[in-house]
Formats: sequence, C-alpha cells, structure tokens
Amino acid sequence: MTDDRAALRRDLRDRRRAIPAAARIAAAEALAQRLLAFPDLPGSGYAAGYWASDGEIALHVWQLRLPPPLVYCLPVLCEDSRLRFAPWRAGDPLVANRYGIPEPDVAPASLIGGEALALAILPLVGFDAAGNRLGMGAGWYDRTFAFRRESGAPPLLVGAAFEAQRVAALPAADWDVPVDAVCTESATHPRPGST
Repeated sequence: MTDDRAALRRDLRDRRRAIPAAARIAAAEALAQRLLAFPDLPGSGYAAGYWASDGEIALHVWQLRLPPPLVYCLPVLCEDSRLRFAPWRAGDPLVANRYGIPEPDVAPASLIGGEALALAILPLVGFDAAGNRLGMGAGWYDRTFAFRRESGAPPLLVGAAFEAQRVAALPAADWDVPVDAVCTESATHPRPGST
C-alpha cells in the first residue's frame, strides 16, 4: 500500500503542476467563491489556510475576501510533529520552514492549536468522494487533527484542490483524518453524512 500511495502521490502532483498559469489564476478565483459560499462557513473565529507550494491551488483570493470576524491563520511546523497556527496578514514577517514553505515569524507561545480553529482549509494531493485526503505523506495534518477521529469536534475541515486531483477511491489508513468536504474550482464535494 505504501508503494501504491507513493506512486499515486507522484502522479497527482504531476497533474496539478501541469495546470497552466491562466487556469491556476481562474481556479483560485472560483475556489474563493466556493469557499465563501460554503453552507457551514463559520461566522467568526480563526480560519486556517496554507501557503500554496508545489502546484497547490492558491488561497490568496479567499484570504483577501474573508469576512472580518474570521481571522486568517497560517500553519507553523512544531517540534512535536504537529501544526500550530498564527494569525497572518499580507506584509507580516515570514520565515521559511524546513521544507522551504513560508510561515509566520512569531513566538511559539503565541501559536494557536488546531482545536481552537473554527475552520481549516487543508492542502491535498488527492481526494475521493468518501472524504479521504491524500497529503504529502508526512502526516502533519493527520496528527494535528487526530482528535477529530473520535469527537468530530470543530474545526470544520475542508480540503482545497483542483478537480484534476479527484480519484475514484483512496485507501484510508487508520491514522487518516477525513475532511468534511473538498472544494475545487468547479465543485464542492461534501463527505457523505458530514455537511
């Protein structure tokens, strides 16, 4: 199964990287509209996004249009192999993490845990109709939101992807945390029974 997931991950990453620049820009716009129209969009609180890299669909349009009661946050890698989150606005200082991805340059004591979020938009490599998400393979989001496997407590977890990243079915591992829905440039795919 590990080899199958690795091969699928390579194929799906190649698919998203092959999307032309003009299509990426249009997709970011369409994605922002879908996310803002999401039926269960929280009215206030912390809303985590991500800094798009490696061909991921961008969230900058959505970030700029978030209603003011929602505070945009970016993830920060922590020593316990979990993510914490920091409020961030354009112009705030950033540093590159171990993967070269920009993250807020803030004191560790000011970071917010995943359980304090109202909404988290997760990057992904692939997804299926059952709400299974294939990430990059390091498990950061699964460890961060592991508490959701038992409780289903907030935050609302929504994957963001290009429609080209959808597959018929993904094998789920015991540690995988499914998302409540996936939004793409052309559709919103709720996980059956979640939203």
